[in-house]
Amino acid sequence: MIRSELIQKIADENPHLFRRDVERIVNTVLEEIIDAMARGDRVELRGFGAFSVKKRDSRTGRNPRTGDSVEVEEKHVPFFKTGKLLRDRLNGDA
Repeated sequence: MIRSELIQKIADENPHLFRRDVERIVNTVLEEIIDAMARGDRVELRGFGAFSVKKRDSRTGRNPRTGDSVEVEEKHVPFFKTGKLLRDRLNGDA
């Protein structure tokens, strides 16, 4: 599902809301998650999962084309850990 499909589904299920308002709500929620992660905060949505940022240390890697050693800088990457409810649903337990 992409963002526009999510917005359309929410708008369809809530006919009392205008599509532009639903779009603004979805965009605000996603922006808040992004902003919190940019600050290094953890975002937890109960039953769904938790978004966090993990630090990857610098390391020596290899260029797959040439085989030369390459220094890879330290970086921060997004990480998602599923919640119990989501895991159970995916595994057919609920």
